[in-house]
Amino acid sequence: MARSFSITNPAINKYLRAIQTRRHPILRPMEAYAEKHGFPIIGPLVGPILYQLAKAIGARRVFELGSGFGYSAVWFSQAVGPRGKVIMTEGDPENSERAMRYLTRARLASRVKPLVGDALSHFKAERGTFDVILNDIDKWQYPEAFPLVRKKLRKGGLFITDNMLWSGRVLQKNPDRNTRGILTLTRMLTTAPDFFTVLLPVRDGVTVSLKL
Repeated sequence: MARSFSITNPAINKYLRAIQTRRHPILRPMEAYAEKHGFPIIGPLVGPILYQLAKAIGARRVFELGSGFGYSAVWFSQAVGPRGKVIMTEGDPENSERAMRYLTRARLASRVKPLVGDALSHFKAERGTFDVILNDIDKWQYPEAFPLVRKKLRKGGLFITDNMLWSGRVLQKNPDRNTRGILTLTRMLTTAPDFFTVLLPVRDGVTVSLKL
């Protein structure tokens, strides 16, 4: 098994976190909860990237494949504005309820639609297209998401996927099921003629794929 490692120098991570001060105050207690309970979130390094990308393309409709307890939804709901909508999906109803409590405290709940259950099933049922789709479901399911994204992401929209470096496990000679899912989606994205993809080595690796 490959050794897990930090993608960037810890001192650099500390510096990046120190200079990123423009963010909603609700995020700090959310980060504290995640640290206390060992709950994986995109964190303060990736959150601003989501906000900036969504803002840059004027996103109004965002779909999250996997939302946890709402950390990324806070960033997206700020970006889409009061007329926008962020659709969250989460398998655990307690996490979904916790997300809405945080979003209510942040006065952003009206911009969010929470769905409980299988993310891909909910995604299939949604009508229309989206400006941004965030992919953070079980890693072995990653390749299954891409054909659906092709249909539901508007031209000029962004497909953003977390954990694409997987703490270095993408370098394993004998990858496990989750790592194989990440590697397969990476190949799909980088060879797709209708998408242009970059892999940002931030936190655990994030791919940003523009639909051409």
